[in-house]
Amino acid sequence: MNIKEEVITKAKEAKKAAKALANISSVLKNKALLAMADELERSTEEILAANREDMDFGRDNGLPEPLLDRLLLTEERIEGMAQGLREVAQLDDPIGEVLEMKKRPNGLKIGQVRVPLGVIGIIYEARPNVTADAAGLCLKSGNAVLLRGGSNAINSNKAITNVLAKAAYEAGLPEGVVQLVESTDREAVQVMFKLNKYLDVLIPRGGAGLIQAVVNNSTVPVIETGVGNCHTYIDSEADLDMAKDITINAKTQRTGVCNSMETLLVHEDIAEEFLPIIIEELKNKDTLVKGCSRVQKIVDNIEAATEEDWATEYLDYILAIRVVNDLDEALSHIDKYSTKHSEAIITENYTKAQKFLDLVDAAAVYVNASTRFTDGGQFGLGAEIGISTQKLHARGPMGINQLTTNKYIIYGNGQIRE
Repeated sequence: MNIKEEVITKAKEAKKAAKALANISSVLKNKALLAMADELERSTEEILAANREDMDFGRDNGLPEPLLDRLLLTEERIEGMAQGLREVAQLDDPIGEVLEMKKRPNGLKIGQVRVPLGVIGIIYEARPNVTADAAGLCLKSGNAVLLRGGSNAINSNKAITNVLAKAAYEAGLPEGVVQLVESTDREAVQVMFKLNKYLDVLIPRGGAGLIQAVVNNSTVPVIETGVGNCHTYIDSEADLDMAKDITINAKTQRTGVCNSMETLLVHEDIAEEFLPIIIEELKNKDTLVKGCSRVQKIVDNIEAATEEDWATEYLDYILAIRVVNDLDEALSHIDKYSTKHSEAIITENYTKAQKFLDLVDAAAVYVNASTRFTDGGQFGLGAEIGISTQKLHARGPMGINQLTTNKYIIYGNGQIRE
C-alpha cells in the first residue's frame, strides 16, 4: 500500500467508525476509556522499549535536549497518560446535551443540541503523550481520530496506538475509531490536507512551522493551536519572593512546552533589587539570560537582547528580560510580541491586576500564578487536544466540549410557513 492509499484507507475507516460512535452510550465510551487506561499500564514495558528506540534515534540525530524531554516516556509519564484517560472517563458526556430550547410564537420548539465534529485529524510532533490524550478526548466526545505524529516518535506512537485501538475495540467500540498514519513521509500530511470528504477538521499541534504549514495548505477546516511566546510582568507592587518563585517555575520547570515563559518584564522601581537575585537563580538553573540595555547596566555579563529575541519562542533554557517604565509599557510590549497564548502579572495591587486582565488579549491571563498552568489537565478538562490561540470555535485548552459542534432540533405540530 502506498502512502496516499494508507491515508485514504484509514480516513475511510475512521469515517465509517465515526457514524457508529456518534450514537454510542456514555457507559460504553467510559468502559472503553478505562480499558484503554488499564491496557496502557499493562503494556508499559512494550511502550518503553519502543520509546527507547526513538530516544536513541533522536540522540544520534542531534535532537535538542528540550525536544528529547518532550519525546521521553517513563513509567510515571505512562501512568499519567492512563490517569488522564480515567479523568476523561469521569467527565460528563457532552454529546446530546441540549444547550437551549425556546418556543416560537407559531408553536415551534427550536433548540440546539451538542453533537460530535465527526473525524478529527491531528498532526503533531515529538509528543507521544498526545497520542493518548487525543484518542481519549476524541472518543469521549464521540469523534473518530486519525493521528499523524512526527518521525522522531514513530515507534512510541505505533506502540501506544496499537494498545489503545485494541482495548477500545475489545471494549465494544467500532473498529477504526483510533488510527495512526504510520508513514513518516511528508506526502502523508499533504494527503490529509485535502481529505475534506473524510476529515471534518484538522488540528496541528507543534511548532510555528508545522502550524503555519497546516493553516496555509489545508482545505480541511483547521483549529489552530498556538505558539507560546509567553510573558510575565513583575510590577512595582509585587511580592518579590512570590515573583522569584513564579519566574523560576514559569521558565525552568519544563522549558520545551508552549506555556513556559519566554520574556520577563520588570518594573523599573524594583529592577535594581530584583534583577540580581532572579538572574543568579536563573543561572543556577543553567538558563541563558538576554537583557535590554537597562538590564545590562544593572547586572554584568548579560548578553544583549535583540528585536528577534522579543518575538522568539525559545522552548529552551533561554530567557529575555526587559525593564519597563510602568504597566502601560508592559502592556504595549505584550500587545506587540505576544502570540496570545498565556500572559501573567505579579502584583499586590488589585487595580493593576484588573487592568492587566481586562487589556491583555490572550487565551489565558494570570494574576500571581505561573503560566505553566495553561494545560487541560490543570484546568480540570482531564487532558487537552492542544491550546487554541484563535478566536473562532475554541480558545485556550481544548477539552471534550471544544471537540463538538451544535445542531438545531425543531419540534413541530403540523406548522407550515406562510
